[in-house]
Amino acid sequence: MSGGIDSTVAAMMLHEEGYEVVGITMKTWDYASAGGSKKETGCCSLDSINDARQVAVNMGFHHFIVDIREEFGDYVIDNFVEEYIAGRTPNPCVLCNTHIKWSALLKRADAMDCEFIATGHYAIIKEENGRRFISKGKDDRKDQSYVLWGLTQSCLERSSFPLGGYSKPEIRQMAKDFGYEDLSKKPESYEICFVPDNDYRGFLKRRVPGLEDRVKGGTFVNAKGDFLGNHEGYPFYTVGQRKGLGGGFKTPMFVTEILPETNTVVLGEVDELIRNGMSVGQINLMKYAAIHDGMEAVTQVRYNDKGVLASLHPKGDQVNVNFFANVRGIAPGQSAVFYEGDDVIGGGIIGQSMLKYENV
Repeated sequence: MSGGIDSTVAAMMLHEEGYEVVGITMKTWDYASAGGSKKETGCCSLDSINDARQVAVNMGFHHFIVDIREEFGDYVIDNFVEEYIAGRTPNPCVLCNTHIKWSALLKRADAMDCEFIATGHYAIIKEENGRRFISKGKDDRKDQSYVLWGLTQSCLERSSFPLGGYSKPEIRQMAKDFGYEDLSKKPESYEICFVPDNDYRGFLKRRVPGLEDRVKGGTFVNAKGDFLGNHEGYPFYTVGQRKGLGGGFKTPMFVTEILPETNTVVLGEVDELIRNGMSVGQINLMKYAAIHDGMEAVTQVRYNDKGVLASLHPKGDQVNVNFFANVRGIAPGQSAVFYEGDDVIGGGIIGQSMLKYENV
């Protein structure tokens, strides 16, 4: 229970259905310790924790606060920093779901003899041929199947998503019906919980003392290697970025590649962002136990992306993806999720090895 509308309504629904509910709020991050300028918000704030506790009190079920800041910092935040230092663009919410939240919740569930864990995610769990897998939620605008690709079979066996079959407006109406008018109007937070001011560059500078001096003076070049200017340091840029590159270009320029070894950021025009393939590692499969060579799937490379049909080609512990249409702005470090209709086949992390620009 983050204190937000989704997890709160999920808890209310299960309580009304007769389940014995225990509310858990996880303290993942203390933003003040990072030296940020914005007031702590979201699931880690004292206000949010108090909101979650008050609902539990009102509904008559137990509520506990779990401090997982050490686990969260050791895995999610360290990975976030390491990925940017490696020239990649991480997706900390996927890592948190996969390695921290579910693990922490299941440990506490076992300690309290709880059979299942439930969250406020907009997704559906299905089962076929002895395997459980994620499917898209009813509300296309809120579907969160993309960030859940890393859940294992053992996690899915004990997970429940009460909101998967509902739209966001329906959930807001439920909050009103339960008597929580203010909750139904509560704004949603889209920031990374430990970077609530959305200034990840500032976060990196505070987290890694001396980083700014270490990487300043890098160069912008084009695909041919021609010098275009100087930049602030390669970790402060992401593939597909257009803003914050400075002026003086005759046409709009975008980051097309990051070369950390030489502190070089490659820029190009929008068409130079096009790729027709990529490699994906750290694969987790859901719907099927294996991917056969040439299997076709709609592949999504970012949250809220519609996805593009592609063929999948396993190679060792990776999957090479060949798109049937050009895709722009594929960023190494982000998640790739493979879909069969609304069902998640599996997913993984986009690697550095991508096929270069080619018209298809």
